[in-house]
Amino acid sequence: MGTSIDADDAAAAEFHEFFEAHYAELARFAHLLTGEVDAADDLAADALLALWHRWDRVRNADHPVAYARGVVANLARTRIRSAVRERRRIALFWAPRGGGDGYAVEDPDVSAVVDVQGALRRLPFRKRACVVLRHAFDLSERDTSLVLGISVGTVKSQTSRAVAELQRLLGPDTPAAHVHVAVATQRTGGSQ
Repeated sequence: MGTSIDADDAAAAEFHEFFEAHYAELARFAHLLTGEVDAADDLAADALLALWHRWDRVRNADHPVAYARGVVANLARTRIRSAVRERRRIALFWAPRGGGDGYAVEDPDVSAVVDVQGALRRLPFRKRACVVLRHAFDLSERDTSLVLGISVGTVKSQTSRAVAELQRLLGPDTPAAHVHVAVATQRTGGSQ
């Protein structure tokens, strides 16, 4: 009886240490994926709760932090998909009835410089996740593939395409090196 309680206490202490070491990083990752500060905290907390329920499996994993990032990525993907579905339902509800093309959308007044977070939000989820993990969290291609559950080749192609898209969004005179630095700066909140 005493060894089970000791083992439970040890697991709880180990999880607490993991939580303290990685919560902020997971919240930043969620923020960069969703673009929402409040959602980021919720997603990080939900991910850590899910990890706690599977702590025996997580702590025995080869890469527990990669596992945790994967949980955050999946939760963020689900949140984004839910938001898109909700927006579509609202748009359908408010769409004019009967004939016509609905409502005309004028081209927005785009400023000369698009901020990095705005550009990141415009990327599809997988491209955004690849570029954030590679450049904001300095993960290797292999580690990024482990987090997202995709092949290394897919990480390479998605990251390359994401950087090209960010260059296009940030302006034609933005070299790739500046995109890498700008994304990395998002990790530290702009203090790089």
